[in-house]
Amino acid sequence: MLKFKPFVSTIALVAALAGAAPWHTARADSLLMKRVQQEQGMNLPGKGMSMAEVERRFGAPTAKLPPRGGGSKQQPVINRWEYPGYIVYFERSHVVHTVLNTPAGNNTNPSQAH
Repeated sequence: MLKFKPFVSTIALVAALAGAAPWHTARADSLLMKRVQQEQGMNLPGKGMSMAEVERRFGAPTAKLPPRGGGSKQQPVINRWEYPGYIVYFERSHVVHTVLNTPAGNNTNPSQAH
């Protein structure tokens, strides 16, 4: 019987962790939903806006980062403009996405990205 004790303990631990997993998933989903709702309520550059329109409506960016890509038609030039609190990504000259800077800081300094 002693041989099976560690095995039973392992099964109990796995079962306990599996039971906790849905709580973490639900919490992450809740945080994501709150962030999406927050972004929807903000006045941010929208998909399809031109560079000129973004600059006219939101002012000059704090930094215009070096373009990336552009090696072929399948890899168009991506421009990135930094604003306080968010970064605007352009494909060629039109907005494809606006990303809020996160508290974790994982997208606050794209100028150092390689």
